[in-house]
Parts: sequence; C-alpha cells; structure tokens
Amino acid sequence: MKNVKAENLPETVTFRLGLLGAFLTDRFSVGVADLGLKPKHAGMLNVLAANGPASQMEMAQILRVAPSLVVALADHLESLGAIDRLRDPEDRRRQILSLTAQGRTLLRKCLEAARAIDAETTADLTAAERAALHRILGALADRLGLPN
Repeated sequence: MKNVKAENLPETVTFRLGLLGAFLTDRFSVGVADLGLKPKHAGMLNVLAANGPASQMEMAQILRVAPSLVVALADHLESLGAIDRLRDPEDRRRQILSLTAQGRTLLRKCLEAARAIDAETTADLTAAERAALHRILGALADRLGLPN
C-alpha cells in the first residue's frame, strides 16, 4: 500500500474559521448570558444601532435568519426593554423595530464582553498581527457581502 498523504481538513480556511467561530461564539455566549442575551440578540441590537429602525422582515434578511427567529428574538428584547416594536403606519402587517436607551446600554455591555474576549484571544499577537487580522477578516466579510 502506498503512503498517500491524507487531506488535512484543519489546514483549510473554512475549517479553521468555523472552529474558531464556534469557540468564540461559545465564549461570547457566556459573556452575554448574565445580561439575559444570546449572540443573536446582540447581533440584532447591533443592526438597529448601525442602521436605525428596521422591519422584522428586513432584520431577517440582514441577519440571514428565518423571520420566525426574528420574532422570537424581538419578543425577548422587547421584554427586556431593549427594543420597541411598532406597527408600520403605512402597512399595518409590518412591525418596525427600534433600539431603546436600555438597548444601547445592553449593546455597550455586549461590546465590552466582546472586547475582553478579543484581548484574551489575541494577547499573543503583535499590534501589527492584530491589525492584519482585522484587515483580512474585513476583506473576507466584504467579499461575502457580510456586515463589516
């Protein structure tokens, strides 16, 4: 039998980013759990802070999730006082989501949790390596049409 080098899945960008993403998502989940949030809640708060009010359907498209998940996320955020949900006066079937002051406070705490994880995760990198990492991740997000 020939000694054939097996493909090494962990050498692929896809596998490595997926593994790192899962690990960091787990860490972020722990970091925001005390706030009563999950990462997707933080994502919704961030979208509203960056883009302003949005319909639930627009939010589903931006977050790339099912509309039913947006309803569940919005229900929870509304119960925390983090968002307001109002009927669109031009189309009563549409719900418009907007960020409240409490939502901005929660988002700031999410950012603090993310920055603490960033600092720990990249502690062994030089400033130049951290800058390169941000630049590369930004370029990949841009290429894939993801928020950057």
